Amino acid sequence: MSKTTALTLAPSSTLFGRLLASIDRLLMKSAEISNRNGDLPRFGL
Repeated sequence: MSKTTALTLAPSSTLFGRLLASIDRLLMKSAEISNRNGDLPRFGL
């Protein structure tokens, strides 16, 4: 058995799932920018 496996996630086809995915992307991008600037990212909404 290999140590690395490909994990495929089912795409979220519902409107609520797409909304949560876009919010998640926005929060992750904000955390990456904060980390790059040396600040602590704010967690949560």
